Amino acid sequence: MNARRLCTALWLLLPFIHLHAAELTLELGTHSQRLSSAQLLAHPQAQTVEIRDDVSYKRSMRYRAVPLAALLQGVQPGDHLQLVASDGFAAELSAAPALSQTGSQAWLAIEDPAQPWPPLGAGKPSAGPFYLVWQNPAASQIGPEQWPFQLASIRTLAPVAQRFPQLLPAADASPTVQAGFAQYQKNCMACHRLNGAGDSQFGPDLNIPHNPTEYFSSDFLRRYIREPQSLRRWPQGKMPGFTLEVMSEAQLSELLEYLQHMAGRKVQP
Repeated sequence: MNARRLCTALWLLLPFIHLHAAELTLELGTHSQRLSSAQLLAHPQAQTVEIRDDVSYKRSMRYRAVPLAALLQGVQPGDHLQLVASDGFAAELSAAPALSQTGSQAWLAIEDPAQPWPPLGAGKPSAGPFYLVWQNPAASQIGPEQWPFQLASIRTLAPVAQRFPQLLPAADASPTVQAGFAQYQKNCMACHRLNGAGDSQFGPDLNIPHNPTEYFSSDFLRRYIREPQSLRRWPQGKMPGFTLEVMSEAQLSELLEYLQHMAGRKVQP
């Protein structure tokens, strides 16, 4: 086999090599471990689950999966989780719904190298090797940002307000602004930083150098959040639209109040 054919063969094998070598890192307080795809597929609680209205694939999907609660050794409902994807997406989540045995149920889906999942789109990889999926997500108000795919690590951390005081509204901020801070944590923080604060490496900062409320009119900003590519269309655009089912008009108003409030509280990173 000449060098060119060898390189081509290795390139074709890369996705399968990646799947075989895939590991999920768990950093749960003093407990830390790495689990391979093979270990997770052989987990005693692994089973086949059906996920209706899968957030990433936009249809029903079936996965080999382990209850997330079975992997969260020593984690308590009051703890805070961060789930980081290989592309820098960093979802923040209270541990309570992840541990719940009723209502919403969280599953870690594991991609089997022998039965790879479909790609997420033309020229895109699959959601694997690890993907957090939910049954009955509405019961715990789980939004699309709490479905991280290509998951690389899960860890317990202090709550967002303790880790990043740069994100906090003023002490005398209105209840609407405080509610908007909660919406920011749920819907924006997985992709964006604000005042340089956050762990995501995915999207731009929402306050430095300029806050979107400073260069979008209110109507256009609402439209942009609902359907980003209706205003800015480009092939690399990755921001999802936030439908009424994900974020009500009242919740969107709360988020915009928070962003506008933070435009007056810039902190240079």
